[in-house]
Amino acid sequence: MPRIGVVAMDALTWLFYLVPALVLLLWHARRRRRLERISIAAQEKTGAAEPASIHPAINPTRCIGCKSCIKACPEQAHHDVLGLVGGRAVLVSPGDCIGHGACKTACPVNAITLVFGSERRGVDIPVVTPHFESSVPGMFIAGELGGMGLIRNALEQGRQAMESIATRRSGGAAANGTLDVLIVGAGPAGFAATLTAKMKGMRYVTIEQESLGGAVFQYPRGKLVMTAPANVPLLGKVNFRQTSKEALLQFWVDAEKKTDIKINYKERVEDIARNGDTFTVKTSKATYQTRSVLLAIGRRGTPRKLGVPGEEMSKVVYRLIDPEQYAGQEVLVVGGGDSALEAAASIAEAGSKGVVLSYRGAEFDRAKARNRERIQSAASNGKMKVLMKSNIKQIDDKAVAIEHEGSTVSVDNDAVIVSAGGVLPSEFLKRIGINVETKRGQE
Repeated sequence: MPRIGVVAMDALTWLFYLVPALVLLLWHARRRRRLERISIAAQEKTGAAEPASIHPAINPTRCIGCKSCIKACPEQAHHDVLGLVGGRAVLVSPGDCIGHGACKTACPVNAITLVFGSERRGVDIPVVTPHFESSVPGMFIAGELGGMGLIRNALEQGRQAMESIATRRSGGAAANGTLDVLIVGAGPAGFAATLTAKMKGMRYVTIEQESLGGAVFQYPRGKLVMTAPANVPLLGKVNFRQTSKEALLQFWVDAEKKTDIKINYKERVEDIARNGDTFTVKTSKATYQTRSVLLAIGRRGTPRKLGVPGEEMSKVVYRLIDPEQYAGQEVLVVGGGDSALEAAASIAEAGSKGVVLSYRGAEFDRAKARNRERIQSAASNGKMKVLMKSNIKQIDDKAVAIEHEGSTVSVDNDAVIVSAGGVLPSEFLKRIGINVETKRGQE
């Protein structure tokens, strides 16, 4: 074959492979630029939002911008949680991150660590070992109290903590009347721990001061619980997708009956004391001897109160159960987190006469973007009045006095919902010897 023909054939071969490669390269570059534009817009929209709990910290010098973390995030289908800015992965919407941790697992270069709190907003976390044991030997912590608020993570922690406690039985059977473990709390972590204890044939007692579900039980009616598939002891893999509070609680009630686990309701811990190799746990109903204690009590603790005149009135409550009960009423909601914004928006949407949302901060930096959007929509439609940088001064029978912008205003009022969070049971933890540290963007 003449040389010119060989050259032509080589050129055609190169074109055959090069053109599709260039097309793919251009397509990839366009998609990447589009993602960066979306990410920058999401950053600007969220402003100074702060993550609510455990969240990823991304090392920009190690990140290669492969987008594996973005693809792995289960929340990405609903919100732009992670994005790409300057060729590096970034947490663009901190308020929408709920701590799945899938991003860390997916990162091929170990550029992601999971941390608690931030420089601006520290989070108090009990000190625990990788086996969930606290600074008091034999006393374990799992779930929301340890910073894991996500239901799937709490379920897994409850199971893992009980696995750790079970290994301690190798030292011999518990003495007559002594429990292997006392489980405090029947939320997701306590529920999974109870199932695990049952599965392993352990001598256990589970106590719960309120109802099955813990913090989930306190969610407003109809609230969607963002969950992911989870392996539940004795029940296997369970698929939860956009499950409502009621559906999840019904699943737990059915599981309680099916597995025949025992939970003592309306029983509250009053004191825990070391007694040699065991603990003496005094509750509102009994006294127990146990080799180990698992605290799965959540972080809400005692509701944070306003400390103002009139707060003792019956119209003041600290959680929303049913928005429709406030139809036709003038309602004040106090707080700036997701619970407060969800309560205010739900009441406004349920047909209240009017809602006032009061928050002492300058912005809702702890709330998810979708909740801020609901508040903005209700305010623009005239269904809600939002008072930032405001403080409640006094609650009266038919009105509330609120300090706002240097003056005190009086608003008509039939009901008050204080959603200012809970006080971490630090005094209780300190009294029983558990160390607590403040995390500011640390593992």
